[in-house]
Amino acid sequence: MPMIQLTLPAGVLAAETRGKLQKTLAATLLKWEGAPDTAFFRALAWSRVDEVPEGGLITAEDELPRFRVDATVPQGALSDRRKEGLIKDVTADVLTAAGLTEADALRVWVLIHEQPEGTWGAGGQVVRFAEVAALAKGQRA
Repeated sequence: MPMIQLTLPAGVLAAETRGKLQKTLAATLLKWEGAPDTAFFRALAWSRVDEVPEGGLITAEDELPRFRVDATVPQGALSDRRKEGLIKDVTADVLTAAGLTEADALRVWVLIHEQPEGTWGAGGQVVRFAEVAALAKGQRA
């Protein structure tokens, strides 16, 4: 049950590009969580894009647009290796969509938030990581 959110300045990406990137980011997150590529798990991977006003996400040095990606996953869903892969791939996804190069990689920040066990709910009940992992295992088989 991952969630991924991209924050970027308004107007940096065309609507069609933004929509494609939104789906790509969700798929990338599922890949690194190790979830099977099924309709069930794709439906659980929420993806949100938040645009801030032009010039609303810059540094003290310059006004080049910046991109912040927040990924929220159940605690224990991502090993250090998976976190590194997620960060690398999400950065590449954003750079490609924005028409930027590897030289611009520091303009993309990826923050991973691990939701502690027992603090994620859906459908009116607590969702346990072990239950979701068991579902994933069953759908891979």
